[in-house]
Amino acid sequence: MRMDQKRSDRKEFSNKKRHRADDASSAPRTASQPQVLSVQRYLYEKDFPLYKQPIEIGFFSLDSQRRFYNDDRQLRYYVEAESSPNFNLRDGYRDRYIKRDESIKEKLDHMLQWILENRGKVEMAPKVEGASASSRHLKFDFVTWRGHLTKILTTPYETREGWLLAVTLFQGTLYISEVETELARREREDRSARHEEMMYWGYKFEQYMCADEPGGRPDSGGTVNTNEAYCTVVQTRLTDHHLLFSGEVDCKDNGSPLKTAPGCYVELKTSLEICTPKQQSSFLRFKLLKWWAQSFLPGVPRIVAGFRNNAGYVVSVQTYEIGKISQMIKAEQNCWRPTVCMNFCAEFLSFIKKVAILDDPRVVYLFSWEPFKDVSYSVHRDSEYSFLPDWYVEEMKV
Repeated sequence: MRMDQKRSDRKEFSNKKRHRADDASSAPRTASQPQVLSVQRYLYEKDFPLYKQPIEIGFFSLDSQRRFYNDDRQLRYYVEAESSPNFNLRDGYRDRYIKRDESIKEKLDHMLQWILENRGKVEMAPKVEGASASSRHLKFDFVTWRGHLTKILTTPYETREGWLLAVTLFQGTLYISEVETELARREREDRSARHEEMMYWGYKFEQYMCADEPGGRPDSGGTVNTNEAYCTVVQTRLTDHHLLFSGEVDCKDNGSPLKTAPGCYVELKTSLEICTPKQQSSFLRFKLLKWWAQSFLPGVPRIVAGFRNNAGYVVSVQTYEIGKISQMIKAEQNCWRPTVCMNFCAEFLSFIKKVAILDDPRVVYLFSWEPFKDVSYSVHRDSEYSFLPDWYVEEMKV
């Protein structure tokens, strides 16, 4: 994309944000409410914040038609590959590939379904003996997807992609759901045929590395259906923020010394093979940041990466221990720092708590960020950004 087109995109994105805020039925801002949050890295270069070991309290599955099941039927099992497996990632793209419709925005719906079916795990006991169930609230300050938290963690080092996060305060808990930016929508709709196929390659690698049953073998001749998913639900705490979030899990390693989830889970990734020092530096500074954030948050201890050539063949497989990545990047100049990521995330969650004070499922606080800018927000009532469905709100009131 040409630089003048990028500037135009950013300007249009900024204009749309102002237009949305002007049109909103906003709650009044008080003098004590902060207006913006800085993303300057030096502000977050302090001690690593308290982050409790994530605990899995549940899981759910989505089938080939994206139907929700409160069980582990979609869980797959890790099968170790040879160091140079020569997997053909292009195999099946034309005739054995069912792709999820990305234009359908599911928001937090599957996470909310899980909450309704597992209220005993997530609700606080009534404060007064004999009190009605309606006085209950969730034990958590925040409910969201792991992917949304990953975007927050990587923000201090992101230079290309902005984000929009919708937040609603309901019964004392803050729900965070991503809104697709105009730029992201255009990029999704304008992907090249090559880009579309390369997205398939990551799913195909998972097919080569996973079996449907413990002790089974991968079926690389089957259909790749990206509607299917197995998701873990974890609870944890970042400083004083109690978090409940869910994220997709690629597979479980039955041979892992860590028998309980999430310690037995494995994240699978693909990347272009590294042939030059420049490529190695780029891998450490950019790709490894997102890999680390995505797995560190839910407590997944290991990434298995397939390095491919331009023809789509996996030429090598390498394992990365999440706990050792911070040491790997220390020698790299101007590299990212885990402490900056986690401190910024903690501060952003505090920012949300100070701003989102109106407890109403019809009100959305829309937080927006663009590279090299501060985080800002606008307030909207009964708008296109509302994301808590009536079926959830009504059921939680019972």
